[in-house]
Order: sequence, then structure tokens, then C-alpha cells
Amino acid sequence: MNKDEIRKRIWDEMLKRGVARFPLPPHNRIPNFIGAESASSLLTRLREWRNAEIVKINPDSPQKPVRLKALKSGKLLIMPTPRIKEGFLLLNPKKISDFSRASTIKGAFELGERLTLEEIKEMVIDLIVEGSVAVNSFGERIGKGMGYGELEFGILLELGVIDRDVPIATTVHEIQVLDESLPQEPYDVPVDYIITPKRTIRASRGERPDGIYWNLLDQQKLEEIPVLKELAGNLRIRD
Repeated sequence: MNKDEIRKRIWDEMLKRGVARFPLPPHNRIPNFIGAESASSLLTRLREWRNAEIVKINPDSPQKPVRLKALKSGKLLIMPTPRIKEGFLLLNPKKISDFSRASTIKGAFELGERLTLEEIKEMVIDLIVEGSVAVNSFGERIGKGMGYGELEFGILLELGVIDRDVPIATTVHEIQVLDESLPQEPYDVPVDYIITPKRTIRASRGERPDGIYWNLLDQQKLEEIPVLKELAGNLRIRD
């Protein structure tokens, strides 16, 4: 099966079994699921979570409980904007009174601060939390198919705020955990931890990319993502 076939299989199964949650249908997105709050609670038991001061969490619906817990526990939260079109937002719990609102996309734009590349470079991200459509125990991950999670990893790696071995966790429903190999590209980023509402899986992951694969990046992506275009320009100047 290719990635698209696996995605459709997962989306269809989640809808059929009634575990998908608003927004519906789950297709063409990181699917929200019943038990997302329980998965987020299990995630907070990880040593990597407890020790993290700065966390980067995706903006999708099933990770809203994770973003809320990050703010409640006093962590600095970096959230990429949808499709990275407006770069990254910083949510500082010391400057926010309504954590519940701040953990939504709309609230994050209202209560967060847009970060420049120079401001991001001053940080060290301790933990990344991703959404997924499918994962397996080798840490192989399939997202919704747009490649933004991989680009975010590459951008942060190029900026020097993470290294290749930064801990990465994903919260998913049990249905999304597959006992099969998943097709992977050179730029795909495997995860360390898979957290479901019932269990924590420590993945035996393989190697990660060492940056952005600029030769595989189409011009449209550069034009659509200003922070990526700026980074490409900075790297050309440095070279």
C-alpha cells in the first residue's frame, strides 16, 4: 500500500468505528479522536515531558489537550501556524490568562507572539509533539500528506534550535497504530514515542534527515511559506 491508500484506510476505519471526533469527516486532516485527552495525560508521564521547558506542538485538533497541558504546566509553547504560512507562534503562559482559549488555533493567534527567525534561533526546543494519521512501532509516521511536519523539523534543525535526536512524540488512537511497515521518504521524520489513550509505545526508530532537502522542495512551497523563503535566502547568503 502507498501512503494515500493507508491514509484512506485509517480515515475510513475511524469513521466506521465511531472513534473520529469533530471536525468531521476525518479525511484529509490529522484526525481528531475519542480519547485524545487520555492520550495527552499519558504523554505528561514521560520524563522528556516533565523535563522540557520549551515544547513545539502542532496546531491540529487532537493535540489541543497537549497544548493546554503544556501551558498549564508552565512550559513555553511554540506552535507552527497552519501550513506554516505565518511562521511560528510563541505562547508564554506567564503572559496568558486564558489557557483554554490559547490552546486553540484562533486563540493562539490572538494571545501568542509571532516569532522571527532570529527570535527562534535564541531558543532550544526540548520536545516535539506531532499529530499523525498512521504510525508503527519502528517510529515510522504518515501525516496528512502535505509535508509540513517534516518542513517544520527541517527549519528548526537548520536554525540550530533542535538536533536530529530531539525527542518526538505523537498522540493517536489505537486504530492508527499499525503492525506493518510504512512507506517512507528520505525527508520523513520518525518518532520516539507513540501515545494512545491506553498505552505508551517506545519506538525503535531509525535515522532522521539532517536538514531540509532543498533539491526536493518545489518553488510553490517556497512562495507559500515566507519563513522558508527567508531561510533559503539566509543560507544562500551564508554560503
